[in-house]
Amino acid sequence: MNRYIEYSLREAKRALECLLDDERTLLSINAAGQLLIKTFEHRGRVFSCGNGGSMCDAMHFAEELTGRYRSDRPALAASAISDAGHLSCVGNDLGYEQVFSRYLEAHARPGDCLVALSTSGSSKNVLHAAEVAQSLDVPVIGFTGRRDAALAPLCAVHICTPAGQFADRVQELHIKILHILIELVERKFFPENYAEDA
Repeated sequence: MNRYIEYSLREAKRALECLLDDERTLLSINAAGQLLIKTFEHRGRVFSCGNGGSMCDAMHFAEELTGRYRSDRPALAASAISDAGHLSCVGNDLGYEQVFSRYLEAHARPGDCLVALSTSGSSKNVLHAAEVAQSLDVPVIGFTGRRDAALAPLCAVHICTPAGQFADRVQELHIKILHILIELVERKFFPENYAEDA
C-alpha cells in the first residue's frame, strides 16, 4: 500500500518540477496575473467556468477572491458560472453547450475577464464561452493540459500544464496556479498582507 502512496506523491512532485522548469508557462502565469490586476484596476469583474473538477476549481477561485485568501482584505469582484438554476434552465432549454456562454451574454461587459478551465482544452461549452467572451471584448485566461488545445487560440493568455496521462495531475497544477494568481493580485492591491515577505 505504501508504495502506491509514495508513487502518487512522487508523480505529483515530478509534475510540479516540470512546471517549475517550464519558462514558457511561468511567463504565461505572470501574464495572467497582470491581466487580472488590470481587470480589477479598471473595476472589472472576473468570471470563471469549467466542468466537473474544473468547475470546482472555478468556484474555489471565485470564492477566494470574493471572500478571503490568507488574510482579511476587501472583496474582489469574481463569479463562478455555477448557479444550478441557470445551468439546468439553459441546459434544458438551449443545450449544455450554452450554459456558460449564456451567462456571459447576460453579465459580462468589456473590461471583465474570463478564466476558462478545461483539462482537455476541448470542452464544447467552455469553447463556446471563450468565443462569446471574445465577441464581448472580454479577454480569456485559459487553463488546459495540452499545448495544441482547441481553447488555446481563443485565449489572451493560455496556461498549459501537461502533467501526465490523466486529468488529476493537470488539475492539481491548475489549482496551484490559481492560488498563485490570487497571491499576485493580493500582493498588488494589499501588500500589507505580505509585509513579512518584504
